[in-house]
Formats: sequence, C-alpha cells, structure tokens
Amino acid sequence: MKKTPLNAIHRALGARMHEFAGYDMPVEYSGIIDEHNTVVNSVGVFDVSHMGEFWVKGSNAQALIQQITSNDISALPVGKAQYTCFPNENGGIVDDLLVYRCEPEKYMLVVNASNIEKDWEWCVKNNTAGAEMENASDRIAQLAVQGPLALKTLQKLTDTDLAAIPYYAFATGKFAEVENVIISNTGYTGCGGFELYFHPEHAVNIWNAVFEAGAEFGVKPIGLGARDTLRLEAGFPLYGNELDDTTSPLQAGLGWITKFTEGNDFISRPILENEKANGVPRKMVGFEMVGKGIARHGYEIVDAAGKTIGNVTSGSISPATKKAVGMGYVKPEYASVSTTIFIRIRNKDIEAIVVKPPFRGARR
Repeated sequence: MKKTPLNAIHRALGARMHEFAGYDMPVEYSGIIDEHNTVVNSVGVFDVSHMGEFWVKGSNAQALIQQITSNDISALPVGKAQYTCFPNENGGIVDDLLVYRCEPEKYMLVVNASNIEKDWEWCVKNNTAGAEMENASDRIAQLAVQGPLALKTLQKLTDTDLAAIPYYAFATGKFAEVENVIISNTGYTGCGGFELYFHPEHAVNIWNAVFEAGAEFGVKPIGLGARDTLRLEAGFPLYGNELDDTTSPLQAGLGWITKFTEGNDFISRPILENEKANGVPRKMVGFEMVGKGIARHGYEIVDAAGKTIGNVTSGSISPATKKAVGMGYVKPEYASVSTTIFIRIRNKDIEAIVVKPPFRGARR
C-alpha cells in the first residue's frame, strides 16, 4: 500500500487504519460520531493527500478541459475553482472533480483517489487539443481543515486574508512559513473550511502548525469514517456510490454542472441534451426513515405494493438529527419531496419519506 507523508503521525495517534484507493488511510481516531461532531461544531483536520492532482497547461489547456468536462470552463476566472465531472461516451460519469484556474493558461484538476489512473488515462486519450499535461498526484499533499472555526485556526498561520476568499475561490501564499501553498475555500463536509495544497516534504510541519493553532478550539484529526457521514449529512454525492460510469449527471441531480452553453461541446453532450429534453429514467433522492431501520448501500427501494422502484446508494444515522437517512435512485414518479417509499431491510419493507438534503435540518 502507498502511504501519505503523514502516515507515521496517524499511527502514533492510534488511528484505526485501513486500505483505501491503494493507500493506508486513517478511518477513525476518537470515534466517528465524536469526529463528526467536532467538524460540525469546531474544527477538524483530514489528511487527503491520497487525492489526485493533474496540471493542464498551455494555449490549448482550456480547449481540452472544455471538451472533457461538463461544466463551462470558459466562465471560470483565475483564482476560482469549479465543481464538474468527466462525462463518458455514453453520458455516464468517469469521475467528479474540481478544476482550479491558477493562471490564464494553467489549471489544476483534483480527482478522486480511487480514480487517479483511470482519470489520467481518460484525459490523455482525449487530449486531441495537444495541451501540456502532468500527473502531479505523488508530488502534492493536501489537508482539509473543516468546520466553523477553521478560519480562525488557519488565519494564525498566514498573512493572506482568508475571510476575503469566497466559496470556491482560492489564494496562493505563504502558510506556516511554507511558500506557495494553495489555500482553497472548498471542502466536502458542508461545514465550511479550507483545503491546503503543498509539497509533501512540508506535510509534517504544516500538520503540526495547524494543530498548534487550533488547540484552543479543540481541533482534532478526522478519519475517512466521519468524512463519509459528513458528506452524506450534507447531501454530497460520492463516486462509487451515487456516481459511476452508468449514471448521468442529470440523473444524479447535477444538472447545474452540466452546461449546454454555446461552444461547450463536451463529450456526450448530445446524449445529455436528449436526456434533459425527454426526462431521466431515474432520479437521485434523499430520504429519511420513518420506520425503524438503517438503509445501506445496495438495499432495494420499493413501493407500497413491494415492487422495486430503485436502490439505496448511501445510508447511515445522521449524528446531527439522530435519524436514519440515506440517498438513492428511484423512478421519477417517486422522486417528489414527501413521497412515501419503502426500504427493504432483511426482507422487511420499512417506511421512509423523500426529503431534500442536506439532512442537518432536512425539510419534507
């Protein structure tokens, strides 16, 4: 297994480690619920150095990204980031990703750890524009510092005015005495915070500096377990659960990152335009359990007569509401908020109701 630059620290802290995307990663430290609540109420630090980063540069960089991503990269100014996806030839999703415009002709693509090789091959295969490309995944480390007190924690370590960085924007500057750190107002928790990108040799010093700065706020290390419950509670899709090669962004509720603007001729645009015009065969929904039970990935969703209408993609107890919640795909006629559905759990059909995420204070 690969190791991030902080592997020894995770083990010294007593983290429960597990293989993820070929990396030896911390699943939990003090416990998923405690870590989850730390991020919701204070500040937590995730080692996400396993994520992939590609540089796309040169005069043909924009043409390549416009071709392979569903969002409209021409609308992205320098200093901003954009959430998007790679559509495949059939309208499915190769991966979801972030695109950072660092300079007029220099972009950073941040992809999921489990898809680095797949994504790189996809980008290379479709680089008919002749853009300069570099897979820098092993040369960039990343921390996600998340929670309502993340800004106060990190501001101690940089002269960059973090409050002046809007959501989905970033700055590059000196952080914890390290030059050229990308400080990005993004994250995967729904709790606010920043993501830091830097060279791996600085990982230990930056980690230690963040924990020293956040000590007064009760900062804690956070593992992949709480990362999953936080993103679920926020209603964020996860590749391999809500997103995959057979699911279109429109089915996944990602029409807002699928731009049919003039000149945005991305891969499979005609397929997705047709789907938008004629309707999708299924829709992703959030749901809250009414009966007793916890929905899990792969469980069937059925109607009142017991007929299968879809499947669960993610499910758990929401630490914020103490209710069992989940996400899944259903036939369009069952996707409206307040619709009653049933989750088949151990051969019993347990009542649930469709709600609109986020699940922190979900409203029917």
